[in-house]
Amino acid sequence: MLERLFPRRKPQKKPLPQPNAQLALGALLVRVALANRQYLAAEVAQIDKVLSATFNLKPLDAAKLRAECEALERDAPGTPEFTKILRAEVDYADRKALGDAMWAVAMADGRRDDDEEIQLLAIETALGLTAEDIEAARKNALGGL
Repeated sequence: MLERLFPRRKPQKKPLPQPNAQLALGALLVRVALANRQYLAAEVAQIDKVLSATFNLKPLDAAKLRAECEALERDAPGTPEFTKILRAEVDYADRKALGDAMWAVAMADGRRDDDEEIQLLAIETALGLTAEDIEAARKNALGGL
């Protein structure tokens, strides 16, 4: 009876933040980690490490940023929108370093995964990295695998 008088309303979602370079990078890192439909603790830790090092954040602040990026990745636009932001705000050398950081996330679990590699190639291409730089990052990340 009370349900009829006071129907439950779905909670309203918080509006998504406007993506900037930090959020775009974080969302892409999360997207790479989720490419194989697994989100392992080692990948989460690597994302936090990349965010902390890239943006000079304390570990707690990097974790908060990652949590915001997870929500953004889940509900936000696709990869091209994120890479467009990074291409506009980040110079080539730093975008190349971002590609290396994404490989570090993909390899954090110590295993190769075709889905992650496909996602990485799409992101690196959209970031405007050269084929040579993409291949060099791939070889460096895979090392002896």
